[in-house]
Amino acid sequence: MSHHASEYGILSSRVSWVWTLTAPAPFADETNCQCRAPHEKLTIAQARLGTPADRPVRVYADGIFDLFHSGHARALMQAKTLFPNSYLLVGVCSDDLTHKFKGFTVMNEAERYEALRHCRYVDEVIRDAPWTLTPEFLEKHKIDFVAHDDIPYSSAGSDDVYKHIKEAGMFVPTQRTEGISTSDIITRIVRDYDVYARRNLQRGYTAKELNVSFINEKRYRFQNQVDKMKEKVKNVEERSKEFVNRVEEKSHDLIQKWEEKSREFIGNFLELFGPDGAWKQMFQERSSRMLQALSPKQSPVSSPTRSRSPSRSPSPTFSWLPLKTSPPSSPKAASASISSMSEGDEDEK
Repeated sequence: MSHHASEYGILSSRVSWVWTLTAPAPFADETNCQCRAPHEKLTIAQARLGTPADRPVRVYADGIFDLFHSGHARALMQAKTLFPNSYLLVGVCSDDLTHKFKGFTVMNEAERYEALRHCRYVDEVIRDAPWTLTPEFLEKHKIDFVAHDDIPYSSAGSDDVYKHIKEAGMFVPTQRTEGISTSDIITRIVRDYDVYARRNLQRGYTAKELNVSFINEKRYRFQNQVDKMKEKVKNVEERSKEFVNRVEEKSHDLIQKWEEKSREFIGNFLELFGPDGAWKQMFQERSSRMLQALSPKQSPVSSPTRSRSPSRSPSPTFSWLPLKTSPPSSPKAASASISSMSEGDEDEK
């Protein structure tokens, strides 16, 4: 793609965008793109209008970029989007220069260079960038504007290393991201040093690699064992709580079902045995049937007379009075008495 670059030795914004998303940003000293044409000076107003039309605005941002984090990425995003059509060059200072003017870094220069190459907003990385920007450096890389936060940066015997850039009208401010910085991350590590040392011992690092003394190593390992026991106890407690919660849920369900069944049972009982229940009605019906069976209807007072023949007159009525009779003295006497009674009946007929 570099062979098809314009005379300014840069890619168009569209091609640059695709390059940034599909491959690491190139190093400035390894690319074949060289700026050979005269570089016209731009104002911020012209750059914001999208001019010149034949090339993007070349924006430069520099820093140490140790422990590359979201604050760095957001600053570079702002630098990349300052103008409608821009090409972002990022300068990274070497270890020697950084240790001299700022202090020791966690990541070495090769790691910091590589971290910048894989940021989506970066078009080109300049290794071993100068601490103070010189006119020669700005001309070499054809830099239009320098992007950095507006806080005066005192270093290398100067109250503000960007003072001459601001006076030349080439400085464009960006905003810092609060709550995140390399110093903040290092402070967290120092504050929680014991935690990280114990964690790395667990992961297989030696005490020598961690610069931990023999006594501290034993103390850390003992503390790790204590933490494991605490974790086991915590897991048992959580499981116990889960079991109790399940039992409570099931108990609640059982109680609810029992209440529903008890209501249903009581309703059925009242429907059957209540004051107006079916059992009472059935009992009354059966009682009335039994009373009817035990107490039949009485005979009528006047019964119909039998038909008699007209030739015979009605027989006179006799009133039977009880007679005192003595018991028969012998069976013969008893049979004679029965014979006399039968004869009397025949005479009556």
